[in-house]
Amino acid sequence: MDSKIMTVLADRVLELGPRPASDGPYKNFKLTRDADGVAWLLFDRAGASANTLSSEVMEEFDAVLAAIETERPAGLVIRSAKPSGFIAGADVNEFRGASDPGMVETRIRAAHAVVDHLEALRLPTVAVIHGFCLGGGLEVALVCQARIAIEGARFGFPEVMLGLHPGLGGTARFTALVNPTQSMALMLTGRTIDARRARALGLVDTVTQERHVQGAVKDALFGRMKRAKPGLLTRAANLGPVRGLLAKRMRSEAVKAASREHYPAPYALIDLWEAHGGSKSAMLKAEQASFAKLMVTPTAQNLIRVFFLREQMKKAAGAGSTVKHVHVIGAGAMGGDIAAWCAGQGLRVSLADMKPEPIAGAVKRAADLYGKIIRKPTDVRDALDRLIPDMDGEGVRNADLIIEAVPEKLELKQKVYAGIEPRMKPGAILATNTSSIPLQDLRTTLARPERLVGLHFFNPVSRLQLVEVVSHDGNDAQVLKQALAFVGAIDRLPLPVKSSPGFLVNRALTPYMLEAMVMLDEKIDQRLIDEAAEQFGMPMGPIELADQVGLDICLDVGDMLRTKFGDLLPPTPAWLRDKVAKGELGRKTGKGFYTWKDGKAEKTPLPETGPRVTDQMIDRLVLPMSNVCVAALREGIVDDADAVDGAMIFGTGYAPFRGGPLNYARTRGVENIVSTLRALAERFGARFAPDPGWDNFK
Repeated sequence: MDSKIMTVLADRVLELGPRPASDGPYKNFKLTRDADGVAWLLFDRAGASANTLSSEVMEEFDAVLAAIETERPAGLVIRSAKPSGFIAGADVNEFRGASDPGMVETRIRAAHAVVDHLEALRLPTVAVIHGFCLGGGLEVALVCQARIAIEGARFGFPEVMLGLHPGLGGTARFTALVNPTQSMALMLTGRTIDARRARALGLVDTVTQERHVQGAVKDALFGRMKRAKPGLLTRAANLGPVRGLLAKRMRSEAVKAASREHYPAPYALIDLWEAHGGSKSAMLKAEQASFAKLMVTPTAQNLIRVFFLREQMKKAAGAGSTVKHVHVIGAGAMGGDIAAWCAGQGLRVSLADMKPEPIAGAVKRAADLYGKIIRKPTDVRDALDRLIPDMDGEGVRNADLIIEAVPEKLELKQKVYAGIEPRMKPGAILATNTSSIPLQDLRTTLARPERLVGLHFFNPVSRLQLVEVVSHDGNDAQVLKQALAFVGAIDRLPLPVKSSPGFLVNRALTPYMLEAMVMLDEKIDQRLIDEAAEQFGMPMGPIELADQVGLDICLDVGDMLRTKFGDLLPPTPAWLRDKVAKGELGRKTGKGFYTWKDGKAEKTPLPETGPRVTDQMIDRLVLPMSNVCVAALREGIVDDADAVDGAMIFGTGYAPFRGGPLNYARTRGVENIVSTLRALAERFGARFAPDPGWDNFK
């Protein structure tokens, strides 16, 4: 979780009822009783910073409920003793490697029994919710008779991000309480909502502040609180004929986001509600089977793997970043967006450029970004205040980290370094956002080359989470450690890579994009090429991606990599140079391979009759990526296969449900990959030759 949120939450004093004895009978719960005879059950999972529901926790929960039943208190308050929030959902560790739906269903049935036990208690129950209340946590709250939210609480069902739908009764209880057009939309997208929105939807009964909790609890338990009740529309929407119509509309929306074949969970949820939405008991039972079936799909298992890859990369960042002030040189698309992101994450940022126009453009883009991602207008203002236009470049003197983001020309970068290195304070780090120039070449003119690192961000900075942290032979280990911690502190995922042309991500993406150009040369329709990549599960095809990145940049990176890797890369067609010379650079000029309007590529659909996507087309595009990833491991550019998969998913959007290019190779079988590459090499040339690294790849 974001460290800044944690600090804010640490200051929060929670109203937790009477002080419990330190030696209570339970490991993860504390149970006390107040002067009115009301029981306060505090959930405080042992040895964890957040509450999650594991099998062990659920068993103990059941024992606590049995004790409460015999003690017959006047009412029950359920709260979390963790500052981070109520319950962050199920313990995802227990989902890994599940392969038998029968076993999953047995475990889910046992968890359902605990939640049903809470629902059946013959006494008033109230959940008091602060911070995060997600997935299984929200399902526990849903069975309480009343829900009190503390301002700032956030609610949601993120299961769909793991290839699942809610599995602790949420599908039935949420759709019965909140109008299905809204409750289903939240489950289908995995979005979270704040306390006010939850109140407006009728998900919680009231929103209050911590200091008013005692009063709100009494009102809820003793019948003085106006309760949120499902309205007429909610009941009508759950009737058979209406469900059929709404389900049809939901499916047509779901198709726009992802196919059933690649992402079965949204469709399984719609099917479940359409078939059983009128009957709570039928839906609760059917939910268990549906959830168990999804859990063992390759999609769910790979998305769960991606969840852990993200956690692993966050851990690799380490903590304790000392960077407070960042100075960015170059306010173009990348530099400006890096500066905006850092200021949005609470750092002081000075932004320098030769001209005032790019700085003004960067500030305007920052304001647009903050308007979308920051909730409070005062916080937007504060973020903009931290982003300081700096025409004279004075920020260099106080900066802990200087990020250079000027165009990809060696002489230009070296000239910039010559001007700033003497003015840097001792201990400051100099970072370059180069995507293609090896650090060995950049460091030659520096007095202190050990302080130079690469921090390679991806475009768009606000959406792609990866930052390649590039080292060279002469680096100071402490500088690299600081650079990794900085990346973690701005809520990004670091990938440590050794300096080498293209590092990892660009080196792996270039053959994908250049192969698409070769296919264009063979007169294959560009829409069909993009369709092939999308069928595999890429977020967009290589032709559209080239337009997004800019054809001039693709050409530069391609040329640079060809000087190093030669015929391992597809040749660059002459007409691509002509296109760039004419200024048809893609999205930024409004025309590239596609015409661009309002930031979107205009595409006419492919004709009904005519060529279709073949497996060979898909293999030509995606297998070279796996091949390069194996080469980068063999060469020691990256030393961890899992991190390679994470980097390709978080830096390029590589089909997450496939678990990354190396995981895809493992799943398909290394022998199959190698023999397919050999066959492609015979047919299309040596660029497809399998890398020697496959021999030792596990």
